[in-house]
Amino acid sequence: MTRSVRRTRRMLQLAGAGAAALMALSACSSSDSSSTTKSDKSGSASSKPSGTVTVFAAASLKESFTALGQEFEKQHPGTKVSFNFGGSDTLAASITGGAPADVFAAASPKTMAIVTDKKDAVGTPATFVRNQLEIATLPGNPDKVSSLKDLTKSGLKVVLCDKTVPCGAAAQKALDASKLKLTPVSYEQDVKGALTKVELKEADAAVVYKTDVKAAGDKVEGVEFPESAKAINAYPITLLKNTQNARTAKAFIALVQSAEGQKVLTGAGFLKP
Repeated sequence: MTRSVRRTRRMLQLAGAGAAALMALSACSSSDSSSTTKSDKSGSASSKPSGTVTVFAAASLKESFTALGQEFEKQHPGTKVSFNFGGSDTLAASITGGAPADVFAAASPKTMAIVTDKKDAVGTPATFVRNQLEIATLPGNPDKVSSLKDLTKSGLKVVLCDKTVPCGAAAQKALDASKLKLTPVSYEQDVKGALTKVELKEADAAVVYKTDVKAAGDKVEGVEFPESAKAINAYPITLLKNTQNARTAKAFIALVQSAEGQKVLTGAGFLKP
């Protein structure tokens, strides 16, 4: 065998080895790419909201938050939004007492402070809407109530929210601004309780929020009064420290603050933040 033939055979052997190495490298690269793609998809899937999120919210948010909860579940199949509506002070006390919850939406900064002072909130609560008071009377307003002062008429049965809850504190602020004294037939633990008294005709009038009058439809009649402008409540919302589902809780808060969420809230009668 000549030297030239041996050299040619040697070059072919080297070329073959190089090609094999390139093929192995290509296969390895393809495998790594496939692995990365799977990892990315897995990471993307795990970042989607899932499971149940428990929201403690002021009673006046019941109608709008229920609608937003249904929309959230529609946007994120497999999720569930569980609500606990009530007086903000009672809800705050439950949270600081260890009640399991992911999100808290209060009807005033003062009641939110019950939670933040105990370090049970994550970050700084954000105001997402505001609300203004209105007088709810019996349908047709048979007692001809036209002002806050009219609620002091003798014989008129008026209901207020307890002073410890935001709607009661706001009503008292409006009465103080008008230098009026009013003795209600009862103090209710949340705004829905006060409104129900009028709906059931157990009271002639109640001081509640505009949103509640609107939600009640023809069951009551609303009467605006100028002093309510001096007692507008800001509504803060926050993620809670002991949340068991932070990802989904944050997603719900994002919906509330989004243009879509704000449209639902302003449609219910809330004021923009």
